[in-house]
Amino acid sequence: MIKQDDELDRLEEDIRVVKNKYDQFFAGIAKMPPHIERHAIERYIHELNKQKLKDNGRRFRLATLVSRYNQYRELWARRIREREEGPLDFRRRQAALDGPAPVRPEPARPAVTSVPPDPYVRMTPGSNGEQVRRLHAEIERAHAAMGKSSNLSVEQLAAMVQKQTELVRSKYNVNTVAFRVETVDGKVKLKAKPLQD
Repeated sequence: MIKQDDELDRLEEDIRVVKNKYDQFFAGIAKMPPHIERHAIERYIHELNKQKLKDNGRRFRLATLVSRYNQYRELWARRIREREEGPLDFRRRQAALDGPAPVRPEPARPAVTSVPPDPYVRMTPGSNGEQVRRLHAEIERAHAAMGKSSNLSVEQLAAMVQKQTELVRSKYNVNTVAFRVETVDGKVKLKAKPLQD
């Protein structure tokens, strides 16, 4: 009877000592984890389980100690993997094993209905004035974003676009030319690029 209590006390003390040694290892005080002491505990638990304790109190205490030890074992294994692989790599690998990662909500963007996702406005032979008006609206928006006002009329822009379109078409032998409004060094500029049809 006293012998069995002593055995459980010894197991509890051994678990506490090994936990302290692992804490020292993870803190960088000890150079190696206490593998030998840990294997001794596991052999001791195996021996105690073979004894078939009859007293319910002792069985419960043994089960509690074994459960606590198993929790420590999982913690130690996880922390050793994190040391070897790095915490981020371990989390990514674990997430891949656990299943698909939760979809992160994208940050809310201000809703813009007048500007399409493609920043380029395409000019093709026979284009109507809608593309030029769209470019003009973008130029005005870019100026407004800088707190300035645009003094470029739709007619002036149409003449500029027509001239640049003819230059790009003849130089690159294409039908379609795309324009984009950019702000560079505090100035609103119109960029053209040839598009292969």
